[in-house]
Amino acid sequence: MTTTTIVVKGMTCGGCVNAVTKALQNVDGVQEAKVDLEGQTATVTFDEAKTSVEALKAAVEEAGYDTH
Repeated sequence: MTTTTIVVKGMTCGGCVNAVTKALQNVDGVQEAKVDLEGQTATVTFDEAKTSVEALKAAVEEAGYDTH
């Protein structure tokens, strides 16, 4: 398992946190996703054999948030 932190821009409330968390948890291979509204980050533990950081960022972006 690998853990990475992704910067997530555009979150403004708890609903945003829930949306980003759900988007990340729906990616195959994600074991855990902790989203921090105040820090504007998502810390994700995932299986590198099943997914990648790029796929995680794509899931966040598809949910309507910026990862740059």
